[in-house]
Amino acid sequence: MVKSIYSILILFIAFSTLLSCKKEAKHGVTPPKIEFKHEGNLQIIDSIGAIKKEILIEIADNDFEQQTGLMYRKQMDIDKGMLFIFEEIKVRSFYMKNTYIPLDIIYIDTDNTIINIVKNAEPLNEASLFSDAPAKYVLEINAGLSDEWDLKAGDKISYSKL
Repeated sequence: MVKSIYSILILFIAFSTLLSCKKEAKHGVTPPKIEFKHEGNLQIIDSIGAIKKEILIEIADNDFEQQTGLMYRKQMDIDKGMLFIFEEIKVRSFYMKNTYIPLDIIYIDTDNTIINIVKNAEPLNEASLFSDAPAKYVLEINAGLSDEWDLKAGDKISYSKL
């Protein structure tokens, strides 16, 4: 009888240890929550110079930030966006790998003029979404906002870093 109680106790300890290890491993792969970093302000301006919209921006101006962008984020407030600033001016392409938020992707030239807008980019889709001409900047905002704010090619942006 002592042997059977001892065996049950060992099995219970072994089973408990396995369960706790499994929980720790699962917890270890959960990606951290990425918070918005207010790094600047951006205005979108129409052809006669009137401000259409002002938003807070996070700035992606190095390789790591540009490659990561808004990946792994679960949400973004409607008064926020991410501005990519590139040194090289060229035709750009973005994709939505590991991006969970549907986005409007706005391509902008060296004169701060909107070239084109890719609307409602589908989350997790790896298809390339191209600019219509060489771009220096790309602005990502929540899908649908470019229509809501009546943004179009020819509008301009103005931004400042904090």
